[in-house]
Amino acid sequence: MNMPDFIAGMTWGFMGVRGTWANDEARHSMEQMAAATGASWTAIAFSAIQATANSTEIPYWEAPTVTDEEVRWAIREAKSLGLNVCLKPIVNCADGTWRAHINFFDKDVPCEPKWSDWFRSYSAYILHFARIAEETGCEMLCIGCEMVQTDRREAEWRQLIAEVRGVYNGLITYNCDKYQEDNVGWWDALDIISSSGYYPAGDWEAQLDRIENVVKTHGKPFFFMEAGCPSRSGSAAIPNDWTLAGPADQDEQARFYEAMFRACDSRDWVQGFMLWDWPARLYSREEAAADDGYCVYGKKAETIIYDYYTSKRRNEGMEQ
Repeated sequence: MNMPDFIAGMTWGFMGVRGTWANDEARHSMEQMAAATGASWTAIAFSAIQATANSTEIPYWEAPTVTDEEVRWAIREAKSLGLNVCLKPIVNCADGTWRAHINFFDKDVPCEPKWSDWFRSYSAYILHFARIAEETGCEMLCIGCEMVQTDRREAEWRQLIAEVRGVYNGLITYNCDKYQEDNVGWWDALDIISSSGYYPAGDWEAQLDRIENVVKTHGKPFFFMEAGCPSRSGSAAIPNDWTLAGPADQDEQARFYEAMFRACDSRDWVQGFMLWDWPARLYSREEAAADDGYCVYGKKAETIIYDYYTSKRRNEGMEQ
């Protein structure tokens, strides 16, 4: 599949645990997402859980990870709504450590956990879902998300990408973390460069200047595999901090989206977004004003996104 002109996307399902997909509530959520945002793409995102940042086993077949059938269900639902699908398996740590800190010694030490053991387990996880992505016709596969300490392990990532290409024929990307676009040395092995766009509302121009150098150096398509902001006072200045204390504030979230879209719209190499995020279990519209999370359902940013996406799709000739 060739890179689309523009990815008008929304991430669906993350934080969903086993048993919360493949039901009427999840179906309603996805239907509302497609209708309310004007999206043409969705990233179906879920997590497997390793115990700590230094554990080498990722038991993706165990709860709380959603089941294979729940994943297949979500893909079918998305496609029934006319959405292109990026399958996005993610790793998290049970003890709460952020996945960016998964790390091991660069040189093997007896009796210590090793990169080779971790990549063996991680590769089995990604290849399992790469096969499902192929079977179900997913247009894209994201093989990793914000795993900053792993980024330097170029040989292992190149090996995994080669193995994925042996079982999956769609587009392949890796979602690097914010500020890390120029720290990944293996973009050439992928089809698309993507990153997390959690940049302060007033800093987009400077960050886009930096990212543009990476994109031009590698000559690859680029989009933001994540981007978003909580509807919380102060969040537009630090949109990656989901723990920031403050009252619910729809205007704050709306200002972030306006600033991001305005800055990115002047850069023709930014080929879209997979916005963060839309849960499988959706709050009601009546509860939207009190919700201070990333989801835009029933909030002012919802209309901003819908207008932007429908305009981009119309201009690119993508309207269905």
